[in-house]
Amino acid sequence: MASDLIFLNQNWRSQDEVLEKFGNKFVVAGYALDSFPGALKQREKIFPTGLQFSDFAIAIPHTDPEHVKKTAIGIATLEHPVEFTQMATFNQVVKAKLIIMLAIKEAHSQVEMLQKLIALFQDSNIVKEILSYAPGEEEKINQLLISHNIV
Repeated sequence: MASDLIFLNQNWRSQDEVLEKFGNKFVVAGYALDSFPGALKQREKIFPTGLQFSDFAIAIPHTDPEHVKKTAIGIATLEHPVEFTQMATFNQVVKAKLIIMLAIKEAHSQVEMLQKLIALFQDSNIVKEILSYAPGEEEKINQLLISHNIV
């Protein structure tokens, strides 16, 4: 994982803003096509990506491989929780402060990566640690993910 896709304490205020601004960072960094942010929004409407854990919520937005140039994982922490719809529902809302955005080039790798991430983030101590980092500490998140074989 590259530290160029880790953004801490962002002041994004809505799901749409998260998907647009974070998605565009993948485009600018060369990981995704210009269609990536719009494809994220469309997919989120059909297949929501919010996950509620015991005392926190995360969202794992992603889209189809045709919008991806090369595989990448991005992490953003938010100053204020943003509403995402709970995965596998259309009416349950979660308030996420941690966003893990995926750009997966190989379709078969997507499910495996989602499983690894969900397993990792079931540990609330890891989520609390990530949420505690301030701008300038992006490399700590990178090392944390490496140590858990996420990248």
